[in-house]
Amino acid sequence: MKSPALPAQRPPSTLAVAWRQLLRDWRAGELRLLMLAVALAVAALCAVAFLSDRLDQGLRRDAAQLLGGDAVVASDQPTPQALIDLAREQKLTMVRSATFPSMARATEAQGGESRLVAVKAVSAGYPLRGRIALREALPGRGDAPAAGEVWVDPAVADGLGLKLGDPLLLGDSQLQVGALIETEPDRGAGFMNFAPRVMLAESDLAATQLVQPASRITYRMALVPGAGAAPDAVRRFVTAAEQLVEKDKLRGVRLESLESGRPEMRQTLDRAARFLRLVAMLSALLAAVAVALAARDFAARHLDACAMLRVLGQPQRRIAWAYGLEFLLAGLGASLAGVVVGLGLHQVFVSLLAGLVNVSLPPPSVWPALLGLGLGLSLLLGFGLPPVLQLAAVPPLRVIRRDLGAPKAGSLLVLGAGVAGLAAILVVLAGDLMLGGIAAAGFGGAVLLFAGLAWAAVRLLRRVVPSNVSGAGVPRWLLLATRQVAARPGFAVMQVASLAVGLLALALLVLLRTDLISSWRQATPASAPDRFVINIQPDQTESFRKTLAGAGVQDYDWYPMIRGRLTTINGEAVQGRRFAEERAQRLAEREFNLSHTAEQPAHNQIVAGRWDDAKPGEMGMSVEEGLAQTLGLKLGDTLAFDIAGQPVQGRVTSLRKVDWSSMRVNFFVLFEAAELPDLPSTQIAAYRNPPAAKLDRELARQFPNLTVIDVSAQLNQVQGVLNQVIQAVQFLFGFTLATGLVVLLAAVGSTREARTREFALMRALGAPSSLLAQVQRAELLGVGALAGFLAGAVALVLAALLARFVFQFDWQLKPWVPLASAVVGALLAWSAGWWSLRGVLQRPVVQTLREAQAE
Repeated sequence: MKSPALPAQRPPSTLAVAWRQLLRDWRAGELRLLMLAVALAVAALCAVAFLSDRLDQGLRRDAAQLLGGDAVVASDQPTPQALIDLAREQKLTMVRSATFPSMARATEAQGGESRLVAVKAVSAGYPLRGRIALREALPGRGDAPAAGEVWVDPAVADGLGLKLGDPLLLGDSQLQVGALIETEPDRGAGFMNFAPRVMLAESDLAATQLVQPASRITYRMALVPGAGAAPDAVRRFVTAAEQLVEKDKLRGVRLESLESGRPEMRQTLDRAARFLRLVAMLSALLAAVAVALAARDFAARHLDACAMLRVLGQPQRRIAWAYGLEFLLAGLGASLAGVVVGLGLHQVFVSLLAGLVNVSLPPPSVWPALLGLGLGLSLLLGFGLPPVLQLAAVPPLRVIRRDLGAPKAGSLLVLGAGVAGLAAILVVLAGDLMLGGIAAAGFGGAVLLFAGLAWAAVRLLRRVVPSNVSGAGVPRWLLLATRQVAARPGFAVMQVASLAVGLLALALLVLLRTDLISSWRQATPASAPDRFVINIQPDQTESFRKTLAGAGVQDYDWYPMIRGRLTTINGEAVQGRRFAEERAQRLAEREFNLSHTAEQPAHNQIVAGRWDDAKPGEMGMSVEEGLAQTLGLKLGDTLAFDIAGQPVQGRVTSLRKVDWSSMRVNFFVLFEAAELPDLPSTQIAAYRNPPAAKLDRELARQFPNLTVIDVSAQLNQVQGVLNQVIQAVQFLFGFTLATGLVVLLAAVGSTREARTREFALMRALGAPSSLLAQVQRAELLGVGALAGFLAGAVALVLAALLARFVFQFDWQLKPWVPLASAVVGALLAWSAGWWSLRGVLQRPVVQTLREAQAE
């Protein structure tokens, strides 16, 4: 009787095989380095993306409050009547405000203290969007200051020693402190507004006598739809107003809407955001290198196993799918872990940047997580999968011929596609074409340069290494180390190039971070002025200078200041639309602070032309080189300005280099003349405040119309903000450093199997472990030093380009960087090699002999 046939067992699915392989390889430690690199890169990216996303959402949500209305007309003169009439036609509700800096004072009975404030006069109905949050207020206060009172920031009350109900002196007026402001809707964010707020009713502004012909005031008219307005009334107003501004040549008028928004918060965080994006990009680059190296090592370890699977009848397609799914699962796991870490990391950024992020942030959206997952999978599949897919093509004959199965040239094409894909990702991550382009092109070129130089160094080493070990007069361990490198040029080139790329990223970050922080924290010279005084009227000049002399101030800057608008260049009318750059458009539409002097300022350097090179009968002008570049001006051009209705024309005779961080009085345009008596002007002074003298209070008492700006206090506030930014940058820098160390471990560990075979044969031939340890140490130090030197040299070039074109600060060449980088590279390579290869020389001799025989 026949026994019943057993049912045939179905082979496990490819997904199940991939899952089992993933668990096995994870326990064996063969995927940990690879997954760690991906997780760190995704964490760095997601931390920046989550923060940026929440800021963008908050700005969009609060756009109307930041503006103070659905649209705003801003100008440096009272709002033109034509725009007011246009708003009325569209049935829009209007609220006016005027903002300018000035000095607020306490009465003598309350101490007579004074301080710089930002005055804001508002009309009835303010604010149209949002509301003013008050910390404290007298009973019965409404939505805005009433006539006869002021609302102030707590810093004003604390600085002047005032409380609710006390009088405050503002210009020629005495007003009652009615409330302490917690927040106001359209103030802006960050350190764009240094001075604390003093808000008063528009009806009280004239009595203060603070508005003078040359005063710098920003007028704003906020608009929202009124009763009976059409749903698109604001949009129609903005369109018609833009046409009216263009048609009637309304200079100094700009329109702000919910679409354009106000850029203060974004400008405040811009430089920090660029640094954070650069760090995230470098983490992605380092992760790509680490993944490629770890995947190559992974593939080398599995060649024999795949050859056996081919012998047992497994088709190439099934092997390829199994390894592809294994890497997909590994990439998903590592990417998800990176997203979770990035989500927590961005919360640290929010706390570190608390002084800058003054908006209540909404919860994060899902797109940064999707971006992180996309980056992780792109890194793993683009750089990790090409060498692994070669496992499916291993011939069965490799079981008896271990020289077969090397990667084919086709994998280079896949790798090239991966490099191109990563370059595209970097540009997207950068959010800035210049930043992304320099980083992607710089690192791509650096990889080719490092590989080429490493190949040339190996060729040179093969020529100079003696063929006879005994007669060279060189230590045996050094000769063996150099011969090891020269005998494996492929390994040497790969190690030097990968180590150099990792060290390049670290060196670049260190250089930029150090130099930019240094430029931010540049100390003020001991003799530099820390007080600027503006709006000094002609009849106040003599008494003001006597007051300075009486306080012991002898050396100070003293220049006339004239407000003028550029009207023509070489006879052609100046219009913002003729310029392509946004900054040029703004400069063309704004009023300039002009001045005149017969002598070239000692702190300005002439870079083109000559001072006082005007012909008889013409007015010479000296223009700041940055302004000339932005507006396309050159020597010999004729410029015309409108100064209080009077046309003034002159020829550009020189271009000046101005150091705007010098804490000296500087101007875009200087007329080369000792006097211009027919033009209305005020004076500006800059001096070092005597520590013992109470000069600020005396000036405020004698000259209530003056604006005394304490620059040292402002710089301290800016420094506090920058310290927060620096902390955030350094925090993320730690993640990039960790990724760089992963690259070093991967680069050194990628040669582990080859070293194991070589050392096994040497030990079988009687080489002592001490000699092999010396050989290994010398090889690692030499490779690391070469990689470090190359990385330091290229880092100098890339850092100079990024400093000049992206971060825009002066770059100081440091010729010692390549040497320092060589030392650091040697030590890091030796440390990473000791960690990765620590078990190679400790294996039993029997085991090494068996491995040598197996090979």
